[in-house]
Amino acid sequence: MALPPAPPGRIVGLYGGSFNPPHRGHLHVARTALVRLRLDCVWWLVTPGNPLKPEGGTAPLPERLAAVRRLAAEPRMKVTGFEAAHGFRYTYETLRFLVTQRPHTRFVWIMGADSLATFDRWQRWRDIARLVPIAVVDRPRFGLAALASPAARTYADARLAERDAATLPFRAAPTWVFLHGPLDSHSSTALRAANGCGGSATPPGPGA
Repeated sequence: MALPPAPPGRIVGLYGGSFNPPHRGHLHVARTALVRLRLDCVWWLVTPGNPLKPEGGTAPLPERLAAVRRLAAEPRMKVTGFEAAHGFRYTYETLRFLVTQRPHTRFVWIMGADSLATFDRWQRWRDIARLVPIAVVDRPRFGLAALASPAARTYADARLAERDAATLPFRAAPTWVFLHGPLDSHSSTALRAANGCGGSATPPGPGA
C-alpha cells in the first residue's frame, strides 16, 4: 500500500482505475504511454472503488492488486493501492497529494480514450487538468467520442501535437496529447459479463 520510490527527476506516468478486472487493454495503454512519452516508469494506482460506477460490483482491493501485479509484471511497471490507506476516493485528491509530496518528480496522468469521453463527470476535472499533463491513449470505439467530449473541447488549445508527445512531461499543465496506434479491444465490462458478474451498457468511467 506504500508509494513506489521515485528519485528526484524521475518521469512517472500515473495510471489510475479500479481495474475490475485488469486486462490486456489496460496493459496496452500503459505500455503505449511508457514508450511514446519516454517515461521512467508507470505507477498503476488501483483505487478502492469507482465513484462513477454502482456499488457492489467491484472485487476486493487485495484481489485486484494481485491481478494487476500479475498482468503488469514488468520492471518499469509499479503497482500500488496507497489511495485506500489515505482514504482518497477521487483522482484530484490523489494528484494533489502526489505533486505536494514529490515536488521533484515529473508526473503525467494516463487515461484511455474511454475515460476522456466522460472526464467532465469526474470530480474537479478542470483542477485535475491544471495539476499535471495528461496523456490519452486511443481505445476501440471511443476515439471520436473522446475528441468531441466536453473536456477535449474545453482544452482544445492545450492539446499537444502527437509528434511532440515525448515533451509532454516537461510542459506545464494544462497540456494533453492524444496518442493513436494499434488498438486492443479488451474491456473490463466485457470480461465481467463473460464471467457472469454482470455489466453495464453505459460508457466506462475512470480506469474502466
